[in-house]
Formats: sequence, structure tokens, C-alpha cells
Amino acid sequence: MSKSKRPASGKAPTLSNSPSPSPVFDAGDPGEYQLDEALIDKIANLAVELATEDEASPELPGKQRDLRRMIGKSLRQQQDDVLYEALERARDQEADAYPYLREIIEEAAEIVFFTRNERSYEVNAFVIPMFVRTIGGLDAEQNFRDADAFTELTASIKEAQLESADAKVVLVSYAYHLDEIDAITYSHLEAMVRDAFAAMTDKKITETAAINRSMSTWPANRFGAEDTAVELRFLLGFTLKTADDPFYVIPKDEAAMDAYFAVRAQRFQAWSEKVVPLVQRCLVTDGRSTDFDVHFLYQDLFHGGKERGIAEYFMLQMMSELDHGLQESGVAGTQTRAVMGPVHTDGDVVLRVNLYGEGDAIVATAEKPLDAARDLQVELDDTCDAVLTLGVQSVALAEEFDADGNAVNVQPYAEGN
Repeated sequence: MSKSKRPASGKAPTLSNSPSPSPVFDAGDPGEYQLDEALIDKIANLAVELATEDEASPELPGKQRDLRRMIGKSLRQQQDDVLYEALERARDQEADAYPYLREIIEEAAEIVFFTRNERSYEVNAFVIPMFVRTIGGLDAEQNFRDADAFTELTASIKEAQLESADAKVVLVSYAYHLDEIDAITYSHLEAMVRDAFAAMTDKKITETAAINRSMSTWPANRFGAEDTAVELRFLLGFTLKTADDPFYVIPKDEAAMDAYFAVRAQRFQAWSEKVVPLVQRCLVTDGRSTDFDVHFLYQDLFHGGKERGIAEYFMLQMMSELDHGLQESGVAGTQTRAVMGPVHTDGDVVLRVNLYGEGDAIVATAEKPLDAARDLQVELDDTCDAVLTLGVQSVALAEEFDADGNAVNVQPYAEGN
């Protein structure tokens, strides 16, 4: 996904449940700087070392602190290029180093620790991806115009026990488009978290500069007035909590851990069913309530929620293209077999799915990007499950599709294998 920034819209977010209407952090202009090659190498090399080091090594904690310190400094100095380049160099050296380093960078950007009055706090950035169904598509001019509905929506998160009763929770009164969420770089997100902390703790009225920059404009509505539109949007919020809040302590016992997350999922499901009318009031003001529905994905920290939303978006897009191909060819899914496999082009990798009819003729094809940090087995299993809903006779896995589009070394696919 692109990391380029869009121009800021200039529209200020509305924050709820905070002592002051707005916050404080203005990152300013980082100015021009020379790419710090030495720092890039230090981060990449240390990530490679840590990704492969024995967990029992006595040197491990010190090295981990060194890596986090360098990452934190790069975030505060807005040196995103250093972090993105370090990720690429780590991947070139050791496959396991890329997801290891990416996880640490993401965590440092979305979870920031503060000390105030000798107490330790942390602020988390979270998102709730949602697929919104309307007739005619969403209208940017109707985006979060109902202040009462927004206030109720913010309060509902704590009422549903998705966050601690002792925490402070704010939402941005804006439904982010995928392009806007994807344009938020690591250092930008870290600055947004600092904005939120200031908003929830400072009594002075100041501006949320980094949060303001995160909002641009939605792409032009491409749906007709009678079209059924399903669009991906994100609710973005921040949670301020004490570092020792017992609400967030995850049990170490595996059975207790599973029960903890099962209860969390039940609470989210109950919340998602209850707040649909509030979200409708926040996004649609022209009386289309009978044509409105929302499917929420799970609330997660910023990068995990973003990844979940993107994965679901591309999966739905792939299935739509395959279904369209079947309709165009006049062939039923039950008359086809599926082959999926990677396609390598210009350094990028996509997952292709071909549906073959009689005589090995391709009757439908679609591709979707592969996230280098996402577990490939999970990606394949999810795609297999989705393709099977078309009624295909079988699903096979190709080692790759070559330059001529031929599937190479095709084997029957067994889920989880």
C-alpha cells in the first residue's frame, strides 16, 4: 500500500469525553535531513540478530532496549524513511527479521507511554474497520454531522466494556477512508497519539495538529443513485489508561487466555449490534435509514485493525471479480475448479486465483496483494475458504504462475498444510 500523504483537509476532529475540546502536539516541519545510513544499518542488523537469537540469551533484553530506543528516537524525529528502509534491509538479510522489526515499529507508533505526577500512563491508538452498505454510496457532506449521535457512540465503547471503566476514550468524529488510514506513517501516528494524550490531560484549548493532518477527503463517489454500495471505512480512537490497569491484563494460562478473548469478542459483538443506529445517524442524514447497514470487523490496535480491514477489502474485491467473471462466461461455480498461487512482478507479489472450466479454459480470474507481514498459511486458508463458497469442485495450489500465465507445479490444496 502507498505511504504517500494526502493534503490535509483542515477540518478539525471532534474529541469526546476529554477535559478540553482539543489538544496540543504540533510536530511542525521536520525539515530536510540526510538519510542516516548508519542508523538504518544499526536498526536492520540488530533486528536480524534479535529475530534469530536464543531467547535465553542474557544479552537479549539489553539489545531489545537498544532497538526500541533507536526506533523511538526515529519516530519522534519523524524519520519514517529510516524505518521503512531498515525494514527493507532487514527483509533482504533474514526473512524472519521483517515481521519482527515491523511489529516493534508498529507497537512503538501506536502505543506511547507517559509519566505524569509520578504515575505511568499509556495511550493506545485503535481502529474499528467497518463495511457500510447504502444505496447510492456515502456522501462526505453528511460525515459526522449529528453531534449527539457521536457523543453516544463514543460513550458506548466504555458502556459495552470494550475499554476499562477507569480509562478515558476519545473518538475522532470522522469515518476514515482506506486511503487516508494508509497514508498515516509511523511517525505521524505517534504524533497523533501525543495529540490525544494532550487532549485528555491538558486544560488549555489547543490544536490537534497531527490528527487534523490525518484527514483529507474521500475519493469521488463512483456509485449511481440506485446502486447498492458497500464501502470500507474506519473509526479511529484513542484510549488513555494507567499502565497497571487490571482490565487489560491477559491471563498467561492458555485456557484462561482463550476465555478472556472469547468474552471480549462477545462484548464486541453485542456492541456492534447495538450501535448500528448511531453509526447510521453519524454517516447518513438524508433519511436513507432503511437502506443502511454496517458490518463491523473487530476492534484492534491501529496496525492490526488496518491489516484486518485491508485483508477483508481485497478478499471481497477478489470474490466480486470472480463472481463477475462467472456471470460473464455463463458458467456456474460448480462447473469449475480453482487454482491459486503467487505471481511475482517487479518485486511485488500478488495471489492469483484462476477458475477453470471444461478443457482447462479460464472462465474467471482475480488477484489480490499479499502482505509480507501476514502469515501466508492464514492468507491461503482464508482464500481457499472464500473460493469454496462459489461451489467450485476443488482448490489446488500452484508453486507460482509463470510469465505466460501458466500454473507451475500444481498440487491439491489441504487447508493448514
